[in-house]
Amino acid sequence: MRFKKTMGIGLTAMLAAGMVAGCSGNNGNSGATAAPTAAPTNSSSAPADKGNEPVTLKWALWDWEATAYYEPLIKAYTEANPHVTIEYVDLGSTDYMTMLSTQLSGGADLDVLTIKDIPGYSNLVKQNHLEPLNGFIGESGIDTAAYGGTVEQIQVKDEVYALPFRSDFWLIYYNKDLFDKAGVPYPTNDMTFDQYEEIARKVTSGSGADKVYGAHHHTWRSAVQLFGILDGQNTVVDGKYEFLKPTYERILKLQDDGIIMDYATLKTSSTHYSGVFYNNSVATLNMGSWFIATQIDKVKSGESAAANWGIVKYPHPEGVEPGTTLGTITSLAVNKKSAKKDAALDFLKFVTGEEGATVIASTGTIPAIKNDEVISSIASIDGFPTDENSKEALNTFKTYLEMPMHEKSADIEVILNENHDNIMTKNTSIDKGLEDMNKRVELVLSN
Repeated sequence: MRFKKTMGIGLTAMLAAGMVAGCSGNNGNSGATAAPTAAPTNSSSAPADKGNEPVTLKWALWDWEATAYYEPLIKAYTEANPHVTIEYVDLGSTDYMTMLSTQLSGGADLDVLTIKDIPGYSNLVKQNHLEPLNGFIGESGIDTAAYGGTVEQIQVKDEVYALPFRSDFWLIYYNKDLFDKAGVPYPTNDMTFDQYEEIARKVTSGSGADKVYGAHHHTWRSAVQLFGILDGQNTVVDGKYEFLKPTYERILKLQDDGIIMDYATLKTSSTHYSGVFYNNSVATLNMGSWFIATQIDKVKSGESAAANWGIVKYPHPEGVEPGTTLGTITSLAVNKKSAKKDAALDFLKFVTGEEGATVIASTGTIPAIKNDEVISSIASIDGFPTDENSKEALNTFKTYLEMPMHEKSADIEVILNENHDNIMTKNTSIDKGLEDMNKRVELVLSN
């Protein structure tokens, strides 16, 4: 396998460690922090990429040790391209995008760049660090429709600067034993919001320590606010938030009726969403696809008592196609100043294409492209639910980004989080909370 490890952290990056990074989303899907470890590069000066002459690419990423798909991707690519050596540069997950920006601004010799979040991507585009990809996409015959609409959502003035290779999306997890005990039919892959609520109410039972909640909405704003954008009519960066009122009314009513756990209690107790699913306290869990691998592992280890479980597609508004959901993406880009662009672009094409998707899926991770082979690969992993509905749940129709592409997304995120907390704890009314969102976000947008 042709890869090398390098420290890649200069003085500028060490200074960056003390800076505040841009928001990386609400889904809690970052791996354990891994500090970069020094290692000799021992790499000779490779010539520019011409034909099959030897070339070394430096790939900026985070959490090498904790991420299952990096090494298999490199192995698969270099076996097919033996003249290429991949030298990875692990910047760690904490403040990754800030450190990457600092490295690039300092002229770091990096070729392939992993993009962790939308605010960080927007920042790198503004700093002119990323190679435009529209021409390459056209020349290579890349079908962006395979990414479920996410590529179009990260365009900047009609140009694309990255392609997704991972895509986590929201699902409904459910405990089959609790449904069987309540005599309630399992959730389906075509549930409207009203049907989702009806099922949650029917399966709720008991009290005190024996209480089973029909549904669970974690404390992230994503678990509530994003219900409101599935009709495609609004986004969370528009500056107008009246459209969220029906969603908040629904969720607060579920809370008042004891169908979901109390938000303030969850917040003050720092209750993790996984724990309430593991211990059979909730019948359904509103959560992302990143939880699939964790749940499988915890069932095997005995930590999760919810051993008889399944997944279904996210609920949707009336008139919206089943499989419409919300998600986050991890992308690859190429350093605009790379002296090895042709080789870097070829590696990008592999990782973000169907071949890379197959490799990623084999590790139990959801790739950005989800074709039949990928779906079958994930569904065949030991411990994945064996029912067809769970397999079908992996097929999405359209995925809206949790935080859309916007140059001020990080500032908007802060305002949305603050008001979400105030509304859910009833420190303010829904109307006043939404009014505050409108005023403050409009101010951000106008400056």
